[in-house]
Amino acid sequence: MRAILPLLSLTSMAQALYFYIDVTTPRCFFEELPKDTLVVGHYVAEEWDDQRHHWAKHEGISIYISVDEIFDNDHRVVSQRGGPSGKFTFTAAEAGDHKICFTPSSSSGRSSWLSMAQPNGGIRLTLDMAIGETSAIDSSDKSKIADLATRVKDLNARLNDIRREQVFQREREAEFRDQSESTNARVVRWILIQLFVLAGTCAWQLSHLRSFFIKQKLT
Repeated sequence: MRAILPLLSLTSMAQALYFYIDVTTPRCFFEELPKDTLVVGHYVAEEWDDQRHHWAKHEGISIYISVDEIFDNDHRVVSQRGGPSGKFTFTAAEAGDHKICFTPSSSSGRSSWLSMAQPNGGIRLTLDMAIGETSAIDSSDKSKIADLATRVKDLNARLNDIRREQVFQREREAEFRDQSESTNARVVRWILIQLFVLAGTCAWQLSHLRSFFIKQKLT
C-alpha cells in the first residue's frame, strides 16, 4: 500500500507533494489559518496509462475542490470543479480550522488503486499550495521574480503575514489563559462549598451530641 503523505504548509511558502486517491473518494486536509490569509493552490491529476506505463493526465479526469470553515458549522467558502489540472484560491475570512477536500472522478472506468486486479488504479494528485498573502505566487506566474520591486513587495507582505500570525497566537494565548482562570475559579468555588458543607455538618453533629448528653444527664 502506498503511503499517503500529509499536507505540508508553511506561512508564505509553497509546498509541493503528491498523493493517491481512489476515484470518487474525497481526500481531506485540515489547515489552521489566521484571519485574512490568502491560500492559492495548483494541482495536477494523473491516471495510470497501461500502454505507456506511467502516470499521465487526460481530459476525462475532473477534480471537485471544496473548502469548509470548521469553526463556522462547516460553512463552505470554496466549491469548484476543474479539469485534470487547475488552480484554486480563497482567503480566510476568520481565524480557525479549514477543511480542504479533493474528490476525483474519471471517465476511464478504472478501479481504485487498492484493487489487486488494478494495482496502478486510482488518481495521483500533485498539489502545490502557497499559504500567506505574498506576491510570490503572482510573480512566479509572470516570471518577474528577479524584479527588485516585486521582491520588496513580497518581503513586505511576508512581514504582514508574520505580524498577523503573532496577533493570532496572542489571541489564542489570551483565550487559553481566560479558560484556565475560569477553571481555577470554579475549582476554588467548589472547594469553598465543600468546606462550608463540612463545617455545617460538624456544627450540627456537635450540637446534636450536646443535646443528647444533656438529655442523658451526662453533662
